[in-house]
Amino acid sequence: MTVIRADEALAQAYTGISAAVDGLDDAGLQRSTRCHGWLVADLLLHVLGDAQRALVALASPAEGPADVDDVSYWRDFPGGGDEATRHAWWVRRSAGAFDSPTGIVRLWRETAPAAVRAAASTDPEGYVTTQGHVLRVPDFLATLTTEAVVHHLDLIVDLPGAPPPGPLATRVAVTTMDGLLSDDTVCPTAWSDHDFLLKATGRVPLTDGDRLELGESAGWFPLLG
Repeated sequence: MTVIRADEALAQAYTGISAAVDGLDDAGLQRSTRCHGWLVADLLLHVLGDAQRALVALASPAEGPADVDDVSYWRDFPGGGDEATRHAWWVRRSAGAFDSPTGIVRLWRETAPAAVRAAASTDPEGYVTTQGHVLRVPDFLATLTTEAVVHHLDLIVDLPGAPPPGPLATRVAVTTMDGLLSDDTVCPTAWSDHDFLLKATGRVPLTDGDRLELGESAGWFPLLG
């Protein structure tokens, strides 16, 4: 079994997003995504916020022990409601404050590599605090990777030819979803990793065939929003 270094997976996740938006003009950055009400530029700004949060967290070590890991972090994470609606509106307004959508790409291109460098230089035995939780550094990086991979899939829905998330980063996200399922769940064999991620996060609904194969485990879906 290949051991995936958390910082390398994050690097691949962020590099993949950069590759997906590289070369897009303002019109391309205003194409739709899977996230309701968000254009490509809006969603990129949202992920940029994660990279900025990473820089703050990695520069602010915390005392252990951790109160959540890379899986339990997501269990009580809000998937909707008024808070999510307010955040979605804030992102749209913030993205609109840029002179042009390509300005968000430039800021992403400066910030994401800095977050990756910070991740690579941080003690993997250490702890950080973010969003009211304390996590081990590798677990924190895994949460960032999982969110980046899922949003990468959101980002490219209307971008024909854009590259998908890389395999290392995707494996981290899939492992997270596996952890959120019951141990005896067997996912449909026809699902690719990307199918699993899209259905586990409610981006794509389960089919009748999926529900038949999943049995009682179908009630767990979506695993997170």
